[in-house]
Amino acid sequence: MELKRIRRQTSTTEENTDLNTMTVSRLIERKSGFNIMKSMGIVAACLMILPVFVVILVIYRDPPLDQLRGFAEARVIDVNHHKGSGDASSKYVVEHKDKLLDGLLSEGFDEKSCLSRYQFVLYRKSSPHKPSSYLQSRLRKYEHLHKQCGPYTESYNKTVEKLKSGHHIGPTDCNYIVWISYSGLGNRILTLASAFLYALLTNRVLLVDRGKDIGDLFCEPFPEMSWLLPLDFPLNQFNRFDQKSPECYGNMVKRNVINNTADSLPPFLYLHLTHDYDDQDKLFFCDQDQSLFQNIPWLIMKTDEYFVPSLFLISTFEQELSNLFPSKDMVFHHLGRYLFHPSNAVWGLITRYYGAYLANADERVGIQIRTFDTGPPPFQHVMDQVIACFLKEKLLPEVNPQEPILTPYGNQKSKAVLITSLNSGYFEKIRNMYWEYPTVTGETIGVYQPSNEEHQQTEKYIHNRKAWAEMYLLSLTDVLITSSWSTFGYVAQSLGGLKPWILYKPENRTAPDPPCRRAMSMEPCFHAPPFYDCKAKTGIDTGALVPHVRHCEDMSWGLKLVELDKL
Repeated sequence: MELKRIRRQTSTTEENTDLNTMTVSRLIERKSGFNIMKSMGIVAACLMILPVFVVILVIYRDPPLDQLRGFAEARVIDVNHHKGSGDASSKYVVEHKDKLLDGLLSEGFDEKSCLSRYQFVLYRKSSPHKPSSYLQSRLRKYEHLHKQCGPYTESYNKTVEKLKSGHHIGPTDCNYIVWISYSGLGNRILTLASAFLYALLTNRVLLVDRGKDIGDLFCEPFPEMSWLLPLDFPLNQFNRFDQKSPECYGNMVKRNVINNTADSLPPFLYLHLTHDYDDQDKLFFCDQDQSLFQNIPWLIMKTDEYFVPSLFLISTFEQELSNLFPSKDMVFHHLGRYLFHPSNAVWGLITRYYGAYLANADERVGIQIRTFDTGPPPFQHVMDQVIACFLKEKLLPEVNPQEPILTPYGNQKSKAVLITSLNSGYFEKIRNMYWEYPTVTGETIGVYQPSNEEHQQTEKYIHNRKAWAEMYLLSLTDVLITSSWSTFGYVAQSLGGLKPWILYKPENRTAPDPPCRRAMSMEPCFHAPPFYDCKAKTGIDTGALVPHVRHCEDMSWGLKLVELDKL
């Protein structure tokens, strides 16, 4: 009986097992069929998308991955993510950048020797201001000239040998302008750009007195040939040149010892274009005198002024400048981004600070504070003025001192405030303001200051590295407040393509009302322009001659370039 029962149970179990196996098989068959159909659909979709993807890769080639490594976070754009939403499926896209800046820069450089030249596009918003095709072609032409005539080339060596003779040289294959390193870093950057534009206009080769730190702060801007003046240049004792030097053009005019005849032309001229220059020195800005300079192969220039606006008033250069810069307010923006690439040492300061304090903010606000008052800072009237400016212009939110905390609503934005000043007192006041009280908008405000050197120390390596890094960091902000008369601020605004809010210069230790105003253009101000009509040989208001050269917002007698349709 037990044996029969066991056989019946075994038979039933086998039947049930067969039934289950058949059921599972059918399920697998149905599922497999579905998967095959699904896989075929995916393959078909991929085949349709693949050609489009290949075209996109060809057209929009990104920089090599090794350039992006370590920098992607700084320029990541969050297209779907809302802070506080907890949405884990946020999508990110990295903004495409043109590392040659729409043809402004050229290829052919060793990228490792100057990381900033092409990596900086990963930190900066794409400029809406494009260089003209004519400017691009002239820059390529200049690079070729610089390569043919630069230091220790055959043409350079021949011209230097003739210079040593002390007599008029006559026609040469290459003509030169030598820029003397003079004044503070902001002034030097502005005057270098001015000298380079003059070199473009006159087909001269720019050679740069390296001073104490030019080679330490900036990369070489031209391919295959240095812009640094050789140390064995025969006239390298530049500190001996001043207005009283016998080679000074203004002094020669006073003594009536120079004219356009070959017998009276020297082998070189010294051009004294600093803020203390006199009427004879200012003849540099006259057409007739420019004609004379064409016959002199070596010009030695010392200046602390951004004299570009007055070049636009010289009729000889008028058409060429119009071709180079159809938008007159773009001169330093283009030339500055072409010439001034931070050295690797300075680039390290910039990228480390940006990544640590600025990269993750929704918006970056720059505040550059430069004071000319005597006595120990910080000054309360300056502090009041700065706060009044950013609150009145709604660049930063007000705080609510009545509430210890406000419940955030909507999307809680974050703003990073970058303050540059020789003194830390202004930074501490603004930082504490946003630490101790909540903002009325619910925004979070972080306030940062890279350094506070207390005094300007122009001759110190690390001081100038930090100064250059801070100018550059300010240029990476979204909105900017600058101080009147400050070349530091001029460099930052023009590099960044920013029209800043300019703090009025305080009088009698009182905060001005209104505290600031928006700049007419991003161009720097020429602080000491000539007021002279070369043809009429009489005084004239040079800020009223042409529509695109106006008086500056922060210095009533200064000149700056503007674009009429942007006023």
